[in-house]
Amino acid sequence: MSTPTADPIAGAKEIADAVLFEGYMLYPYRANDAKNRVRWQFGVLAPPAFVAADPSERSFLQTDCLLEGRDVTVSVQARFLQVQRRTVERATADGFVPAEALDVGNATFLPWDEAVVQEHTATFALPGSRHAAHMTEIHVPGGSDVELLRAPDAGTVGRLVRDRAQLDATLRLDVDPLPGPYGVSRLRLRLENRAAWQPAGPGDRRDALRHALVAAHLLVAVTGGAFVSLIDPPEWAREYGETCEQVGTFPVLAGPPGDRRLVLASPIILYDHPQVAPESASQFCDATEMDEMLTLRTLTLTEEEKRQVRGSDPRGAALVDRIDDLPPDLMDRLHGAIRSMTGVARPVPPPPPDVLPWWDPASEAQVDPESDFVMVDGVPIGRGSAVRLHPGSRRADAQDMFLDGRTATVEAVLFDVDGGHHLAVTLDDLAQDGVNPHGRFLYFAPDELEPLGTDV
Repeated sequence: MSTPTADPIAGAKEIADAVLFEGYMLYPYRANDAKNRVRWQFGVLAPPAFVAADPSERSFLQTDCLLEGRDVTVSVQARFLQVQRRTVERATADGFVPAEALDVGNATFLPWDEAVVQEHTATFALPGSRHAAHMTEIHVPGGSDVELLRAPDAGTVGRLVRDRAQLDATLRLDVDPLPGPYGVSRLRLRLENRAAWQPAGPGDRRDALRHALVAAHLLVAVTGGAFVSLIDPPEWAREYGETCEQVGTFPVLAGPPGDRRLVLASPIILYDHPQVAPESASQFCDATEMDEMLTLRTLTLTEEEKRQVRGSDPRGAALVDRIDDLPPDLMDRLHGAIRSMTGVARPVPPPPPDVLPWWDPASEAQVDPESDFVMVDGVPIGRGSAVRLHPGSRRADAQDMFLDGRTATVEAVLFDVDGGHHLAVTLDDLAQDGVNPHGRFLYFAPDELEPLGTDV
């Protein structure tokens, strides 16, 4: 059993930050990439006027917890992102003018909606055996900041202008002692956006987000009591748990195993006592993906792409610089870990010294996915070849049945570390004017393709 930390909220910040920045900026981490032009983070509490026009959004979150103990003190920390619109301006003889991009040093600065972390904590003393209600106002002022951009030999070449809108919200707490001999109460927390924003036109979500609480979640700590798990409640608490209502969040025990003083009300599905994997050394803003994969993908960015990442967001800049300088031992940790049933991680042992590395940079020149080819039924198949798909029996994906018989164009021939061949293809009926619209491919083995007569 882990020893409880002195400040349970501080001890949970790492996992809470993973929730806060989930979806904030996705690979390839550039502001001008299509997937980063539309913000889709979880836990968006939109202005009430926007919710009235679009009922698929919500303006509040609610979480119910079961709390053991009487005469306890509860501290609630509401955490969210405040969107900050950043524009880029170029310096001219007549002053500053808007720019779509500006090269300064090792960065290409791009317009971008950044975010500022907001934390607001309220502490409530709860009575022993009667209903109680408390409400606190949350006011986040708007503002504007200017950052001058200077080149080493040219002085001021531009500036970044950051604008933030005012945010207003309320945090309400209700506690109701529940009948029975267990001394348990239902604690209801409701965080609600009260922004007075009005839409300038239909569908103006980007502007509404500037007045929203983004990635909103709650950290709730109790002194003199303990929370009851709603994921795996004890038998006596199951009926109590059925009276709890959750809107947009779900509460999980967030301290180390054995510590029930802290709850994280998260807009993302978690388990009790969640933690960031010890092998994770970087914040990729995408906890649904593997760090190893995203590290390798980030290493493939060109120098120009890295310039754009550095000029898109400070967190993106820190990410690419960290990945560029990632020590070999940290890279090895990403390759995998063996965990026992007790949850203790053991690094994958290194191969014997006489075993060749899984990737040899010297062999890179011998491989070219765009010009390599493989023979299929006596026909050379490579980039540009027309094929018909016949997914084989080795594939377990049920969606493959929908691809059988579809035609596609080969984009690349790839080799895995075991010497196997894989062909990356684009479905013909999804391509637009011969261009893959989303930049992703499907992958098949050579015996799953039928040549259609286009040689390479």
